[in-house]
Amino acid sequence: MDIKRSLVLLFSSYGCFLLAQEKTIDTVYIFDNQMNKVKLFHKVNTITPKDIEKNTTNLSELLRFQSQVYIKENGRGAVSSPSFRGTSAGHTAFVWNGININSNFLGQGDVNNIPLFGYDQLEVKAGGGSVQYGSSAIGGSIHLNNNLDFNKGFGASLYSEIASFDTYNNFVKASFSNDKFSFKVSGNYFIGQNDYEVPEKEYINRNGKYYNTSINLGTSYKIAPHQTISWQNQIFDGSQYYPIFVENGNKTKYKAQTLRSLLAWDINKTNLSNSLKAAYTEDNFQYFGDIDKPKESGAEGKNYIFKNDFNYFITSKININVIGEFQMNKGEGYQSGIGDISRNMGSAAGLARYFATPDLRFEAGIKKDFVEDITSPLLYSFSGKWNAVKWYNVGLSVSRNLRIPSFNDLYWEKGGNPDLLPETSTNLDMDHEFSFGDFKITLSPYYMDVKNYINWLPTPYGYWAAFNTYKAEIYGLESQVTFNKNFGKHGFRLNAGYTYSKSTNKETGMQMVYVPIHKAFGNIDYQYNFLRVYVQGLFNGLTYTTTDEKRADAIDPYFVLNTGVSATLLKKYTLGFKVNNITNTIYQTVSYYPMPKRNYSVYATINF
Repeated sequence: MDIKRSLVLLFSSYGCFLLAQEKTIDTVYIFDNQMNKVKLFHKVNTITPKDIEKNTTNLSELLRFQSQVYIKENGRGAVSSPSFRGTSAGHTAFVWNGININSNFLGQGDVNNIPLFGYDQLEVKAGGGSVQYGSSAIGGSIHLNNNLDFNKGFGASLYSEIASFDTYNNFVKASFSNDKFSFKVSGNYFIGQNDYEVPEKEYINRNGKYYNTSINLGTSYKIAPHQTISWQNQIFDGSQYYPIFVENGNKTKYKAQTLRSLLAWDINKTNLSNSLKAAYTEDNFQYFGDIDKPKESGAEGKNYIFKNDFNYFITSKININVIGEFQMNKGEGYQSGIGDISRNMGSAAGLARYFATPDLRFEAGIKKDFVEDITSPLLYSFSGKWNAVKWYNVGLSVSRNLRIPSFNDLYWEKGGNPDLLPETSTNLDMDHEFSFGDFKITLSPYYMDVKNYINWLPTPYGYWAAFNTYKAEIYGLESQVTFNKNFGKHGFRLNAGYTYSKSTNKETGMQMVYVPIHKAFGNIDYQYNFLRVYVQGLFNGLTYTTTDEKRADAIDPYFVLNTGVSATLLKKYTLGFKVNNITNTIYQTVSYYPMPKRNYSVYATINF
């Protein structure tokens, strides 16, 4: 990877919503400064590093069991993509520290080629968000966030896990900070032979191993009482071997490398804040049609991103936020027909917030994208939230969002279509939140109308090509129940959710493929003194895999149950044991690729 490119700061502007005192802001540096504003109007589910310990196989497993997102995975650890609120993989934005990191080639995120460890928070936001987070934020967005603390001194931790199928997972983290300087570094190495068997399906996951390495490094320095310079860097290198169905089948593999580097200069004052960000991201991949031979195809993508976020309180009730962004996207394919290509993109967004009373607030935003050779529409968003009574509040959001055609959609030979239009959606989202003591219940009905849906279809000439095909109508309901209670040395926590997604092709009236109508998940944690026990379950309803809703080809409903127990001694040493798929359920998320039956892991954590 070309990691010698310098990051040049081209322009300034920054936004950080200031509801806390300046001392609080000085305590921690948050790279995604928009997220605190988003949480004022939208429900966001937060997954903490402690939650991540329940599902450490990969990001796919974590999202499957701890969020409303449906994950399509070609066997454990293989190619994986999300379906959020009945949308396709390209309608979910992956956001790393405020920067959209969806692949320019695929137009989506490959979930299992995104590191799982090294974040301080992993957050899942449902609903449209293109005004803040750009292309693909139609069904929702997944946020991978890092923070840097000040005045915390030295800290370190080591996590090591041994699991079924010759799986080994190791993660180490260290940090140091004083009143002006903060530094954090972490590294993860994961390897698994992944050779599980499902005898009932006469399936062996041959050639299914995968391994990856990731390094995260962040630092921040206060150059003045209200000014901070910060840097966040992530390197990932991974390999996936694609399963074969017969012993003498042709063995293939896929390798991916990513580099993400973000430099930020922040100014925070009482009624004004300004953030200047410059980022460089690089995504490379290689496909090997034979694991013992040179690569058959591949691509290299490089992105230079400059972002501008200015935030100002005109009065204590009126806030304006201006966001500017410019990107240079470069790509080069190998044996794909995609030559040396580039695309310049710019955008300007403005948001205004009005805090009418402590219980009533509104936000309105507009955005215009300027994409080379592509005409994009004006985007908008309007949100409001009202704390009607102590036990009930309601939120409403209307937005227009988009997905820009990917490099593959436009330039793949043969089949790329340079005349494609961006996909657009009109979203209507609501949140009804009820609080009864330690219980919180959220009901979130939603509606989406997606136009210019991009699909790859067979042509009379013997190859597949990209077209703007049909419109999709998507509606449904998300619900979530949380409960937190501590009494003495006892602690109890519940987090459960259910999603109903009706996603139809307007021309045929049929349900979209790989969109389950029903999905439910639940996590129950109980802690007594030094002992912690959890149980988590996942129900996935009938999932069609063909456009004609053919029942014989559909994936049957399934229920999967996991559990784990851990003990922490002297507040430094933790030993845990996990059992996944307790009931030996036979299930698959993609046709022909069963997932593992019952499997086990043991892990240890040391905190210094």
